[in-house]
Amino acid sequence: MRYLDGPRPRLFAHRGGSRIAPENTIEAFTAGLAAGADRLEMDVHATRDGHVVVLHDATVDRTTDGKGAVRDMTLAELHRLDAGARFAGDGGDFPYRDRGVRVPTLAAVLEAFPGVALNIEIKQDEPAIEQAVLAVLDRFAARPQVLLAAEEARIMTRIRAAAPDVLTSFSAGDVLEFVTAWHGGTLDAYRPPGIALQIPPSFGDVQLVTAESVAIAHGMGLEVHVWTIDDPAEMAALLDLGVDAIMTDVPQLATSLLRERGLR
Repeated sequence: MRYLDGPRPRLFAHRGGSRIAPENTIEAFTAGLAAGADRLEMDVHATRDGHVVVLHDATVDRTTDGKGAVRDMTLAELHRLDAGARFAGDGGDFPYRDRGVRVPTLAAVLEAFPGVALNIEIKQDEPAIEQAVLAVLDRFAARPQVLLAAEEARIMTRIRAAAPDVLTSFSAGDVLEFVTAWHGGTLDAYRPPGIALQIPPSFGDVQLVTAESVAIAHGMGLEVHVWTIDDPAEMAALLDLGVDAIMTDVPQLATSLLRERGLR
């Protein structure tokens, strides 16, 4: 699948559906797809020995039974940690603890889910890992099925310089420029740098996702992907505005809503 293929609205399992399995693991991605998501959202860093791994934080403290920075660990050291240790089930238990859940490499994800559209946010700024990410994608001929994201402008600038053929979203600075042009009446001179506005519904007092902003984005050929939406009523309201994608930790709820509307 190419990234822009598939049904709309698009449904992303955010970190694999992090409320149904330990986030950013093979188990979570498997569960997210089984719950009806058609694409996966994930984050990447790199180990000390240069392996690109799928993890949101710069450290392993929050999501594993270990401590320390990812970039200070070898892959072997990282793989000794239990990535299911801290995931709490609805009953207050830890259903994935001691079950062999590991922080996966990006290569392992691509191997496990061939052809699935992926949204990959590069989190690590220093040392830069864009070339390492692209090398993994190229091992699997995966560039067409991927969108690369980065909140940090410096990372996004490097992504676009290294891979002008790969789709990108907007950095935080890019979003600010869009909002400034929108509210400042300078849209005629504005040129979007990416293909998808991936944004929360609001930021502070500013409502980012409105009927007007969605219409403006669509007029520029942009998609609007909204994160992270776990409430069905909010999902419904956003779909009514015409957004192109929902990113959610509970894809099963979004799937039910899309089926009710005849969109799946």
